[in-house]
Amino acid sequence: MNLTIINDMSWASFEAGSVDIILHDTADTELGKVLIARSSRGVCAILIGDTADELAADLADRFPRATLIASQAAVQDDLTKVRRYIEAPVEGLHLALDMRGTPFQRRVWEKLRAISLGRTVSYRELSQVISPYAHPRAVANACAANPIALAIPCHRVVRSNGDLAGYRWGLERKRILIQKEAMA
Repeated sequence: MNLTIINDMSWASFEAGSVDIILHDTADTELGKVLIARSSRGVCAILIGDTADELAADLADRFPRATLIASQAAVQDDLTKVRRYIEAPVEGLHLALDMRGTPFQRRVWEKLRAISLGRTVSYRELSQVISPYAHPRAVANACAANPIALAIPCHRVVRSNGDLAGYRWGLERKRILIQKEAMA
């Protein structure tokens, strides 16, 4: 595993270079553990799970060529914003993002970011907005590949009949997020 633990590091500590360095930390929230990871370009992962070890392994799997460094100081502001959003989503979640994915995935993720707080869309509706040739299953796969939970709100996509469908971070978390956003 390519995980390095260095306390109190920030981007000012690193010289510009060709190495992909990702700083991260994990915190407790009412949704469980949340890991925030940041590259020099912005937040590249918000992962939700049950244990810090599980999230660290997920991060390492998603960024196998990066040097991962645990740094509370580097992501403290991002963690604060995410915690506030989870508690009261009314203000939204405004973070600089480093979206890494295929061109199609990034197009899906940009459309997801345009869905208003408190609103949901179906996979079919979202696929039609993206392209008349986009298949709902391809949109669902792009949602499942999303490493930036909450900031790229895949939880706002539901089945055509309004039922909740797959969510990488768990259906109960999806239900909680949709309910909180509907009340905002």
